[in-house]
Amino acid sequence: MAIFHITRREHFNAAHKLFNPKWTKERNDEVYGKCANENWHGHNFEIFVTVKGEPNPNSGFVIDAKLLSRIIKEHVIEVLDHKNLNLDVPFMHGKLCSIENLSYEIWNQLAPLMPTGVFLHCIRLVETPRIFVEYFGE
Repeated sequence: MAIFHITRREHFNAAHKLFNPKWTKERNDEVYGKCANENWHGHNFEIFVTVKGEPNPNSGFVIDAKLLSRIIKEHVIEVLDHKNLNLDVPFMHGKLCSIENLSYEIWNQLAPLMPTGVFLHCIRLVETPRIFVEYFGE
């Protein structure tokens, strides 16, 4: 049977700052620039969640799109939308709040929730029109 990739696109807004507490303010400013702003900054994130699997012979679906949407909304969007990623999101506590670390932690939230025979393939997290990260669980 063929393997198909299905992608769901969602959106959330969130604030954060990039700041390594082991460094001086000057070093943080040098490495992170405006992103180290003590008063935070925000992004209009887009997230693309891609799953893969064989279509169910009864439904023809790899995954019911409504189920995938519900999983993403409950475990990612509702947790992140209009939040301060550094302060308000339990799975980001104690971590540098880079787009790389955020995509990794989103993967960890979603991967165990996939139904039998459906596998998380990729998290694409778009921070700005010019920068995004893709994580494949590696």
